[in-house]
Amino acid sequence: MSVDLRSRTDGSREAVDPVQFFDHDLPAALDACRDAVAPGAAWLDPRPMTIEVDGDAWTLSVGRDRVHVDVGSQVDAARVRLEADQLDGLVHDQQTFMGMWSSGRLDQPAGRLGDALDWWLVLRAALDGRPIYEPGAVAFRDRDDSPLDLYRAFGADDDRDDMRHFLEEAGYLHIQGLFTEEEMGAVSEDMDRAAPVYAPDDGRSWWARTADGERKLVRMQGFDELSPSTKALIGDPRFLGLAEIPGDGHVFGARSTNRIEALFKPIGIVEGISDVPWHKDCSLGRHSYECCSLTVGISVTGADDVSGQLRVRAGSHRALMWSALDQPGCDLPVVDLPTRTGDVTVHLSCTLHMAQPPVERERRVMYSGFSLPAFDPTAAAEGRAHLRAVREAAPVTVSQPPGHTD
Repeated sequence: MSVDLRSRTDGSREAVDPVQFFDHDLPAALDACRDAVAPGAAWLDPRPMTIEVDGDAWTLSVGRDRVHVDVGSQVDAARVRLEADQLDGLVHDQQTFMGMWSSGRLDQPAGRLGDALDWWLVLRAALDGRPIYEPGAVAFRDRDDSPLDLYRAFGADDDRDDMRHFLEEAGYLHIQGLFTEEEMGAVSEDMDRAAPVYAPDDGRSWWARTADGERKLVRMQGFDELSPSTKALIGDPRFLGLAEIPGDGHVFGARSTNRIEALFKPIGIVEGISDVPWHKDCSLGRHSYECCSLTVGISVTGADDVSGQLRVRAGSHRALMWSALDQPGCDLPVVDLPTRTGDVTVHLSCTLHMAQPPVERERRVMYSGFSLPAFDPTAAAEGRAHLRAVREAAPVTVSQPPGHTD
């Protein structure tokens, strides 16, 4: 089994020609990957969408058993205007409609963002051969084939094979008590000492504003450079050993100038990025180049539903679905991950997640992670083929423990 979903590598490539792509390449891909495209497209039933590039236009629509690409625009269709580099980025998975929207570069004169996100799924299914997610398509089974308890929290010394299986099935882990309260107390004190070193627009911190107009520091990058206690923690075998759980050779330190970030989670933020809504870490693009890396959250203070806890969509790393926002009709369970001081959460970069805004108590947390090693296309293809075979042999039902609801 493997969580390595990569299928592309960076390098030189020919720019996408819009006419060649829409007149020939995309229709051919839609036909070749019809089994991956058609069922999900029928379930999505997206509004037709016209895509304009350099003055030319093509309209995508879903027919009875296939997706059509027609030259020209359609009056009642959603509409996006793309620059040539944006189309190239979409085709090669360097950009997404969600990324364009979040950066203010999505030119969409007709329709809603959801229309573009639906058609992004169709494009990715055709270009990558990955089936569009449909309700009931993801099962959760334990190692003994019993229903998986999606709310399980592991101890620091629990069986790593159990952790690996849970991560592969659910896309996240909650590990209790990996670090001590004393260690987290030292980190918290370092956060207070380091905060005055950061300033708005310094390129290494994030700031947000509360309703009373006060500007708050919410994220300190490169925090280990200012925190001796944190520098010790990220060199500790307890932390570094997390990379071994997936068994895919994940490594630490790829972001050498920002190995770990310390976050304040204030109450009452009304402007700026503090508590990020539903998203995958690959939502802006590059899923097929980098997923799945590991994101590690270290609870400097505990968190629950009133103090900024993490929430995840179980199994979303295994689903071609919207890469951000809450997709209508998605039946994957939402799981809350309340933590105590010293607990750790781990999630795959392709797992949909969000942080609840604190409403009663502020939270402190650190985020770091592990990247996959250099990509070996042959080994990755063999791993994905094995994973598909296992998944296809599994039942397709969503299992949740009694008493828990979405």
